[in-house]
Amino acid sequence: MGNNTSKSELILEDGSKFYGYSFGSKKSASGEVVFNTGMVGYPESLTDASYYGQILVLTYPLIGNYGVPGYEKEDNILKYFESDKIQVKGLIITDYSDNYSHWNAKKSLSEWLKEHNIPGMYGVDTRELTKKLRKKGTMLGKVTNDNKKISFEDPNKRNLMNEVSIKEPIIYKKGKKRIILVDCGTKNNIIRAFLRRGFTVIRVTWDYDFLNEKADGIIISNGPGDPKKCSKTIKNVKEALSKKTPILGICLGSQILALATGADTYKLKYGHRGHNQPCIETGTKRCYITSQNHGYAVDAETLPEDWREWFYNNNDGTNEGIIHISKPFFGTQFHPEASPGPDDTEFLFDMFVRSIK
Repeated sequence: MGNNTSKSELILEDGSKFYGYSFGSKKSASGEVVFNTGMVGYPESLTDASYYGQILVLTYPLIGNYGVPGYEKEDNILKYFESDKIQVKGLIITDYSDNYSHWNAKKSLSEWLKEHNIPGMYGVDTRELTKKLRKKGTMLGKVTNDNKKISFEDPNKRNLMNEVSIKEPIIYKKGKKRIILVDCGTKNNIIRAFLRRGFTVIRVTWDYDFLNEKADGIIISNGPGDPKKCSKTIKNVKEALSKKTPILGICLGSQILALATGADTYKLKYGHRGHNQPCIETGTKRCYITSQNHGYAVDAETLPEDWREWFYNNNDGTNEGIIHISKPFFGTQFHPEASPGPDDTEFLFDMFVRSIK
């Protein structure tokens, strides 16, 4: 555990309080409090834009022991992070390891949080906190460090995709085949996965009108918040569905794809965030262990006749993927690109590639 003795407090909207010690930045922050059950992968998780606006609780007790990697780039993308900055509003853990050891580490977790002005809090009973969030559902909360009075802030009331998406298109050149990546808060590993497969990736803003772009495939990325706030993307995808260009939606992208078909989405009680979510492929007995990070889900009952449920969650039965019965349109609620977590389902990218003529 770190040697910091500065007290810190987490206050939830139901009035409950959790006490601990401060590490990282000393500022106060508010957001939606969510939990992740993964045992590793905090550098990837903290830079995943799907967590934007949220205070992240890590259930695994030992955090910080392998430090944080450096900012090396490959193909003009950071090698070890999922975006260019820490996306969470705050981090809540049980035991912080100030002494880190890893061949790739360049700094401590606390130093990295300070660098990005993000407050951390350790010494918290994250088991009790997680049980409360599972029972009552995701709640708003605030981490207070500096006696500054801040109010609760619900990030889901804003269009978060507009805040995390790039502002101008970026082209990552590789092969002759071109994929449009609609950036709603994309993870870098989605880009890496298609560069490895020899595709040129054209990364565009969340509201970019890509319908007249020359593309062999379209990917709608993951991202934060309520998919219904993404109205411009939904409109563009709806028009794209009248054509034959293959479309793949990932996480938020799967929800946007569903909304474009006329189906509905809803908010989960506490979401799925971790690396061991079991998903069954519909019509089979095959179960995949998947990496997930989402607070909303598709209502499979509302899918139109030419769509079917592709995967469902074996824990709670919620939708984990949709597929068109005849056209090359796919959506996965989990993350085939993993990072962090198992890459058992990356073969879905190869399936999407095969649908590209």
